[in-house]
Parts: sequence; C-alpha cells; structure tokens
Amino acid sequence: MTEALRELGHGFWSIRGDLRIGGVLNVGTQASLVRLSSGQFVMLDSYPLRGEIRDRVMALTDQGRAVTAILNLHPFHTLHCTTVARDFPGASLFGSYRHWRKHPDLDWRSEPVESPEVADMFSRDLVLTLPRGIDYVSGNERVHAGSLLAWHPASRTLHVDDTINLMPVPSALRRLLPRPRLFLHPSMPRALQQRPGALEEFRAWLHDLAAKTADLRWLCAAHSGMREFAPGQFADELRAAFRRIEPKLARAEARQA
Repeated sequence: MTEALRELGHGFWSIRGDLRIGGVLNVGTQASLVRLSSGQFVMLDSYPLRGEIRDRVMALTDQGRAVTAILNLHPFHTLHCTTVARDFPGASLFGSYRHWRKHPDLDWRSEPVESPEVADMFSRDLVLTLPRGIDYVSGNERVHAGSLLAWHPASRTLHVDDTINLMPVPSALRRLLPRPRLFLHPSMPRALQQRPGALEEFRAWLHDLAAKTADLRWLCAAHSGMREFAPGQFADELRAAFRRIEPKLARAEARQA
C-alpha cells in the first residue's frame, strides 16, 4: 500500500496510509476527512499528513482551521494521535479511554468517542455505530475486533477499522477473483462478551448495519484497502461473512456457558 488521498464525492476523502510491522511488512492503515453540512470538517482516525497529501488537506480545510474534530475510532490505533492533534490544534480531540491512557498529555474531550453523546454531536452527517455483543476494548491486547464504525450517508461510505476487512486478491488471481472478499476480523470469537445473549446481540447489530448500509457504495477498511459495491451487494456479502464465522462464535459462546 502507498499513501494516497482519494476523493469519493459528497464531502468524503479517504486517506490511505502506510503502517509497517517491525519496520518491514506494510499492512497499511487509514484515516478519512469528512466535510460536514456546516462546511467544517472532521477527521476520522489519526494518520500523519505529509507531502502532497498534507498540502491538499490543508488547502481543503483553510490550513487546518476548518477541522472541528478528530474522532479516533479504534481503541488500539493510537500511534499517530499526537501528530494529528498538533496538525489541527483547534479541533476537539475525541478518543476511547485507551487513547486517553496512551496519551494522557493530550487535551481530550471528556466524552468517550463511543458514547451516545458524541454520536448525537455528529448525527446530522455521520452515523457512529458500536458493535453490540463484542468487546470494544478487549483485555487481550491482540484482540482488535472491536471498533467504532462511521457511516456517511451522503457519500454512501462506511469507514471501519478491523471489525470488517477485505481479503486482498493476489495479482495472479485477479482475473478469476476480481474483487477482495469481505470477512469479519479473525479475533472476533475472542472478542465475544462473556455473558448470555452476546452472540444474539452481535447478530442483531450486524443485520441492522446491513440494512442501514443497503445502498453502500464504498467500504474503507483500515488494513486492507477500499472496495466499491453496487447497491445491495455489501449487505449481502456482510451477512455471508457473518454466516462463515457464526459457528466459531457459537462455539465461543458455548464454552462460556
């Protein structure tokens, strides 16, 4: 993956970034820039802006002065919070308690990013939805299935970190499999909350998301890129992805009984 800024229309820009594991393997990451109906902007997640991408973002946002908020959506995506907060000093900074703990020196808003209060603040332009039945912040540092998703109805774009992924297609297979396959994060069974009814709550949330995003055009996934969908296609593939992992979730719930 290489750094890029892609305009998806209707006030949504996807920032595709680099994230190297051990300084070698580039698994990619993302942020997004959303123009609100007020004319101001919101950043979804934190990624350091450099070169041409930085110039374009600053030109769009009156040199950053029009960015009103930074919403850090994934509790385990904390590497670049300080850099982006410095780039947009006038923006309100939102995050989970894990963001607060990792960066106690930053001027965080008191409302957790996943709270209903924050969802209400941006409800005119964004639908922020937290999966039910799985841990948002897992006690296991390797379980990253939980994240706060941001749906932008105007551009029909869903910004999601880790919870929903795209399986990259090797170049040799692209004639046979032209589109990346949708899948749910493999650590999902370990993220399932240890209480009765957790699986049913997650199932209901996922089906609600599929209905809410039935006309989705773009999926922006953190580590696996972007994909364009025809109306109804994403909802069908999301339900199919759930069916593939449902037996593992059911076994995880049975072990907790």
